[in-house]
Amino acid sequence: MIKLSLALLITVGVLIGSGCALTQPHSSSSWSAPATLYESLVIDTNSRQPVSLEETVKTLSKADVVVIGEYHGHQASHLLQTRVLRLLHALNPHIILSMEQFNLDHQDDLDNYLAGHTGEAEMIKGANAWNHYRGSYRPMVEYARSHKLPVIAANAPAQTVRCVGRVGPDYINELPDDQRQRLPEQPFLDTPAYREKFIGAISGSHGSNDPAISERMANIYKAQLLRDNTMASRILQARNNNPEHQILHVTGTFHSEEKLGTVALLQKRAPALSVAVLSPVFWAADQASPPLAEHWGKGDFLYLIQPLPPEFRDHDRRQKAMKERFKGRSNTDCDVE
Repeated sequence: MIKLSLALLITVGVLIGSGCALTQPHSSSSWSAPATLYESLVIDTNSRQPVSLEETVKTLSKADVVVIGEYHGHQASHLLQTRVLRLLHALNPHIILSMEQFNLDHQDDLDNYLAGHTGEAEMIKGANAWNHYRGSYRPMVEYARSHKLPVIAANAPAQTVRCVGRVGPDYINELPDDQRQRLPEQPFLDTPAYREKFIGAISGSHGSNDPAISERMANIYKAQLLRDNTMASRILQARNNNPEHQILHVTGTFHSEEKLGTVALLQKRAPALSVAVLSPVFWAADQASPPLAEHWGKGDFLYLIQPLPPEFRDHDRRQKAMKERFKGRSNTDCDVE
């Protein structure tokens, strides 16, 4: 997924107090839209009415696993995640934070930082943290560190994901035993609804009659499944090892909305687990009321946020920036010795 730039989360206390603690009006036309990029309005999809974050968390506290989808780099998403972590922890001291944003092969780097053996800059480099870690994920990790909460590096190794996308799913069979054993036993388990959604999202105007394109799309989907299956397995492993703990997982919204992706694969592996999902929905300033009709099925709760400003308006500059952003991936060596 594309990682967007993010300013530091600063001076937001007053904004938060007014962003979610709203009374429940009868009609969405009278709801107050988020006034800044830091604010959100939480909607219970059962009652279809706004609820305070405190009320939301009381409901979430009953679930075995809570999953908060995000738009990567959005201030409101990350602020909401941090607040939910703090409020859940106040209700239950046994919380594990699970993060898509760290890969399982860097769990030791993350653990060393949480234990105080390394500094933040060392962790960021050693764990290959995302570029906007300090502005986006630092608050959650620091809360976990200061309260001695475990943090799970939940995602699949980046090199493995890229190579599955390039050369296909058989790549993992060539991995050394120790690397293969870290991955799920069924790394490409999927569901038809997720497959349809993913193919629809990436195909765009490209026809699928070209065998090369079809094979490439199939490999890209397998790489996506490797991420989702790995995250589902890591969450389940953490839960099995700590059955009294609640898991809070943060991830890109595509991995969790409509309870597809990681969520569907988690529930496929452990049907008895209760999983609650929060999903973001954009509410633009020029829209009189939120566009909710097509979004009600995205989660148990929706949180409405402002869209981020466009990164580019010039097509050529956007294309150049995208090439720069991903040029390192095209040089990935997928030969396994």
